[in-house]
Amino acid sequence: MSGLQCLTAEKVWFDKQRYDEAERKFYEGANGPAPKQQQSSSHSGEQELVARMKSLEIENHTLHKVVGDMRATMQKLEARVAQLEKSPAAAAAAAKAAPVQAAPVQRAEENGDDDDVDLFGSDEDDEEAARLKQERVAAYAAKKANKPTLIAKSSILLDVKPWDDETDMSKLEECVRSVQMDGLLWGASKLVPVGYGIKKLQINCVVEDDKVGTDILEEEITKFEDFVQSVDVAAFNKI
Repeated sequence: MSGLQCLTAEKVWFDKQRYDEAERKFYEGANGPAPKQQQSSSHSGEQELVARMKSLEIENHTLHKVVGDMRATMQKLEARVAQLEKSPAAAAAAAKAAPVQAAPVQRAEENGDDDDVDLFGSDEDDEEAARLKQERVAAYAAKKANKPTLIAKSSILLDVKPWDDETDMSKLEECVRSVQMDGLLWGASKLVPVGYGIKKLQINCVVEDDKVGTDILEEEITKFEDFVQSVDVAAFNKI
Protein backbone atom coordinates (compact mmCIF):
# COMPACT_ATOMS: atom_id res chain seq x y z
CA MET A 1 0.00 0.00 0.00
CA SER A 2 1.42 3.32 -1.03
CA GLY A 3 1.65 6.37 1.23
CA LEU A 4 -1.26 8.12 -0.52
CA GLN A 5 -3.43 5.06 -0.05
CA CYS A 6 -2.48 4.95 3.62
CA LEU A 7 -3.55 8.59 4.07
CA THR A 8 -6.78 7.88 2.27
CA ALA A 9 -7.54 5.02 4.59
CA GLU A 10 -6.81 7.11 7.69
CA LYS A 11 -9.67 9.09 9.18
CA VAL A 12 -8.04 12.51 9.16
CA TRP A 13 -10.14 15.74 9.40
CA PHE A 14 -8.35 18.03 7.01
CA ASP A 15 -11.16 20.70 7.01
CA LYS A 16 -11.41 21.01 10.80
CA GLN A 17 -10.08 24.56 10.75
CA ARG A 18 -12.80 25.67 8.34
CA TYR A 19 -15.47 23.98 10.44
CA ASP A 20 -14.13 25.64 13.59
CA GLU A 21 -14.20 29.04 11.90
CA ALA A 22 -17.77 28.46 10.72
CA GLU A 23 -18.82 27.36 14.23
CA ARG A 24 -17.23 30.47 15.75
CA LYS A 25 -19.03 32.74 13.30
CA PHE A 26 -22.31 30.93 13.96
CA TYR A 27 -22.12 31.45 17.71
CA GLU A 28 -20.96 35.02 17.32
CA GLY A 29 -23.95 35.64 15.03
CA ALA A 30 -26.32 33.97 17.49
CA ASN A 31 -25.02 35.71 20.59
CA GLY A 32 -23.58 38.94 19.16
CA PRO A 33 -26.72 41.03 18.34
CA ALA A 34 -28.09 40.78 21.89
CA PRO A 35 -25.58 43.20 23.46
CA LYS A 36 -25.96 45.56 20.49
CA GLN A 37 -29.72 45.50 20.78
CA GLN A 38 -29.50 46.07 24.52
CA GLN A 39 -27.08 48.94 23.93
CA SER A 40 -29.42 50.43 21.29
CA SER A 41 -32.39 50.14 23.68
CA SER A 42 -30.40 51.84 26.44
CA HIS A 43 -29.35 54.61 24.08
CA SER A 44 -32.98 55.11 22.95
CA GLY A 45 -34.11 55.35 26.60
CA GLU A 46 -31.48 58.00 27.27
CA GLN A 47 -32.61 59.99 24.24
CA GLU A 48 -36.25 59.79 25.38
CA LEU A 49 -35.28 60.95 28.89
CA VAL A 50 -33.30 63.90 27.48
CA ALA A 51 -36.22 64.86 25.24
CA ARG A 52 -38.65 64.77 28.19
CA MET A 53 -36.29 66.89 30.30
CA LYS A 54 -36.03 69.47 27.52
CA SER A 55 -39.81 69.52 27.17
CA LEU A 56 -40.20 70.06 30.92
CA GLU A 57 -37.65 72.88 30.82
CA ILE A 58 -39.56 74.62 28.01
CA GLU A 59 -42.86 74.17 29.83
CA ASN A 60 -41.34 75.49 33.05
CA HIS A 61 -39.97 78.54 31.22
CA THR A 62 -43.39 79.21 29.68
CA LEU A 63 -45.11 78.94 33.06
CA HIS A 64 -42.61 81.36 34.58
CA LYS A 65 -43.34 83.83 31.81
CA VAL A 66 -47.12 83.51 32.28
CA VAL A 67 -46.80 83.99 36.03
CA GLY A 68 -44.58 87.04 35.47
CA ASP A 69 -47.12 88.58 33.10
CA MET A 70 -49.93 87.94 35.56
CA ARG A 71 -47.92 89.47 38.39
CA ALA A 72 -47.18 92.57 36.29
CA THR A 73 -50.86 92.91 35.41
CA MET A 74 -51.87 92.62 39.07
CA GLN A 75 -49.35 95.28 40.05
CA LYS A 76 -50.74 97.63 37.40
CA LEU A 77 -54.29 97.03 38.64
CA GLU A 78 -53.29 97.63 42.25
CA ALA A 79 -51.51 100.85 41.29
CA ARG A 80 -54.55 102.03 39.34
CA VAL A 81 -56.91 101.25 42.24
CA ALA A 82 -54.64 103.14 44.64
CA GLN A 83 -54.53 106.07 42.24
CA LEU A 84 -58.31 106.11 41.94
CA GLU A 85 -58.66 105.98 45.71
CA LYS A 86 -56.32 108.97 46.04
CA SER A 87 -57.97 110.85 43.18
CA PRO A 88 -59.22 114.36 44.00
CA ALA A 89 -62.58 113.35 42.53
CA ALA A 90 -63.58 111.91 45.93
CA ALA A 91 -62.65 115.12 47.66
CA ALA A 92 -64.55 117.12 45.05
CA ALA A 93 -67.62 114.90 45.54
CA ALA A 94 -67.42 115.38 49.31
CA ALA A 95 -67.10 119.12 48.89
CA LYS A 96 -70.07 119.15 46.52
CA ALA A 97 -72.14 117.21 49.04
CA ALA A 98 -71.36 119.75 51.79
CA PRO A 99 -74.16 122.19 52.71
CA VAL A 100 -74.29 125.07 50.25
CA GLN A 101 -75.69 127.29 52.98
CA ALA A 102 -72.31 127.75 54.68
CA ALA A 103 -71.28 130.79 52.66
CA PRO A 104 -74.61 132.67 52.94
CA VAL A 105 -74.70 132.00 56.70
CA GLN A 106 -71.18 133.37 57.07
CA ARG A 107 -72.01 136.47 55.03
CA ALA A 108 -75.17 136.95 57.02
CA GLU A 109 -73.27 136.69 60.29
CA GLU A 110 -70.78 139.24 59.03
CA ASN A 111 -73.60 141.62 58.11
CA GLY A 112 -75.26 141.00 61.46
CA ASP A 113 -78.64 140.15 59.84
CA ASP A 114 -79.83 136.76 61.12
CA ASP A 115 -83.35 137.17 59.75
CA ASP A 116 -82.21 136.94 56.09
CA VAL A 117 -80.30 133.67 56.49
CA ASP A 118 -81.57 130.96 54.03
CA LEU A 119 -80.94 127.68 55.83
CA PHE A 120 -82.49 125.54 53.08
CA GLY A 121 -80.73 126.93 50.02
CA SER A 122 -82.08 129.01 47.18
CA ASP A 123 -84.72 128.03 44.65
CA GLU A 124 -82.70 129.89 42.04
CA ASP A 125 -79.85 127.41 42.39
CA ASP A 126 -82.27 124.50 41.81
CA GLU A 127 -83.71 126.17 38.75
CA GLU A 128 -80.25 126.87 37.36
CA ALA A 129 -79.18 123.24 37.89
CA ALA A 130 -82.36 121.98 36.24
CA ARG A 131 -81.85 124.31 33.29
CA LEU A 132 -78.23 123.17 32.80
CA LYS A 133 -79.30 119.55 33.01
CA GLN A 134 -82.02 120.09 30.43
CA GLU A 135 -79.58 121.84 28.08
CA ARG A 136 -77.09 118.97 28.35
CA VAL A 137 -79.77 116.38 27.67
CA ALA A 138 -80.98 118.33 24.63
CA ALA A 139 -77.42 118.72 23.30
CA TYR A 140 -76.76 114.97 23.72
CA ALA A 141 -80.00 114.07 21.96
CA ALA A 142 -79.17 116.40 19.06
CA LYS A 143 -75.66 114.95 18.74
CA LYS A 144 -77.01 111.39 18.78
CA ALA A 145 -79.66 112.24 16.16
CA ASN A 146 -77.05 113.72 13.80
CA LYS A 147 -74.74 110.71 14.15
CA PRO A 148 -75.17 108.31 11.19
CA THR A 149 -76.56 104.92 12.11
CA LEU A 150 -74.27 101.98 11.33
CA ILE A 151 -76.07 99.40 9.18
CA ALA A 152 -74.86 95.84 9.60
CA LYS A 153 -74.35 94.13 6.22
CA SER A 154 -73.13 90.73 5.04
CA SER A 155 -71.73 89.32 1.81
CA ILE A 156 -73.28 85.96 0.87
CA LEU A 157 -72.11 83.54 -1.84
CA LEU A 158 -74.86 81.14 -2.95
CA ASP A 159 -74.60 77.86 -4.86
CA VAL A 160 -77.77 77.31 -6.92
CA LYS A 161 -77.92 73.79 -8.40
CA PRO A 162 -80.13 72.81 -11.37
CA TRP A 163 -81.90 69.50 -11.89
CA ASP A 164 -79.77 68.25 -14.77
CA ASP A 165 -77.53 69.27 -17.66
CA GLU A 166 -80.54 70.22 -19.80
CA THR A 167 -81.62 73.05 -17.48
CA ASP A 168 -81.43 76.50 -19.07
CA MET A 169 -78.86 78.17 -16.79
CA SER A 170 -79.45 81.65 -18.20
CA LYS A 171 -83.13 81.30 -17.37
CA LEU A 172 -82.22 79.97 -13.93
CA GLU A 173 -80.03 83.02 -13.24
CA GLU A 174 -82.80 85.30 -14.49
CA CYS A 175 -85.19 83.70 -11.99
CA VAL A 176 -82.68 84.11 -9.14
CA ARG A 177 -82.09 87.79 -9.89
CA SER A 178 -85.83 88.35 -10.08
CA VAL A 179 -85.93 87.92 -6.29
CA GLN A 180 -86.04 91.52 -5.10
CA MET A 181 -86.53 92.82 -1.56
CA ASP A 182 -85.50 95.75 0.61
CA GLY A 183 -81.88 95.35 1.75
CA LEU A 184 -80.86 92.92 -1.03
CA LEU A 185 -78.34 93.69 -3.77
CA TRP A 186 -77.26 91.04 -6.32
CA GLY A 187 -73.63 90.96 -7.46
CA ALA A 188 -71.43 88.97 -9.83
CA SER A 189 -72.11 85.37 -10.83
CA LYS A 190 -70.48 82.49 -12.70
CA LEU A 191 -71.16 78.91 -13.74
CA VAL A 192 -69.09 76.24 -11.98
CA PRO A 193 -68.86 72.66 -13.35
CA VAL A 194 -70.19 70.00 -10.98
CA GLY A 195 -69.87 66.84 -13.05
CA TYR A 196 -71.52 64.86 -15.83
CA GLY A 197 -71.99 68.04 -17.84
CA ILE A 198 -73.95 69.73 -15.01
CA LYS A 199 -73.03 73.25 -13.93
CA LYS A 200 -74.16 75.17 -10.85
CA LEU A 201 -74.78 78.91 -10.60
CA GLN A 202 -72.52 80.63 -8.07
CA ILE A 203 -73.86 84.11 -7.38
CA ASN A 204 -72.88 86.78 -4.83
CA CYS A 205 -75.18 89.20 -3.02
CA VAL A 206 -74.99 91.83 -0.27
CA VAL A 207 -77.75 91.97 2.33
CA GLU A 208 -78.68 94.10 5.31
CA ASP A 209 -78.70 91.74 8.30
CA ASP A 210 -81.81 93.28 9.89
CA LYS A 211 -83.87 92.93 6.71
CA VAL A 212 -82.69 89.87 4.78
CA GLY A 213 -81.58 86.46 6.02
CA THR A 214 -80.26 83.34 4.31
CA ASP A 215 -83.45 81.43 5.11
CA ILE A 216 -85.58 83.97 3.24
CA LEU A 217 -83.23 83.90 0.23
CA GLU A 218 -83.25 80.09 0.03
CA GLU A 219 -87.04 79.99 0.36
CA GLU A 220 -87.59 82.57 -2.39
CA ILE A 221 -85.10 81.00 -4.83
CA THR A 222 -86.36 77.43 -4.39
CA LYS A 223 -89.83 78.60 -5.44
CA PHE A 224 -88.56 78.31 -9.02
CA GLU A 225 -88.78 74.54 -8.75
CA ASP A 226 -88.77 74.01 -12.52
CA PHE A 227 -85.15 75.17 -12.65
CA VAL A 228 -83.74 75.04 -9.10
CA GLN A 229 -83.00 71.79 -7.32
CA SER A 230 -81.32 73.22 -4.19
CA VAL A 231 -79.65 76.33 -2.75
CA ASP A 232 -76.60 76.24 -0.46
CA VAL A 233 -74.63 79.00 1.27
CA ALA A 234 -71.04 78.65 0.03
CA ALA A 235 -69.63 81.63 1.97
CA PHE A 236 -70.91 84.16 4.51
CA ASN A 237 -68.87 87.21 5.53
CA LYS A 238 -69.71 90.24 7.65
CA ILE A 239 -68.99 93.60 6.04
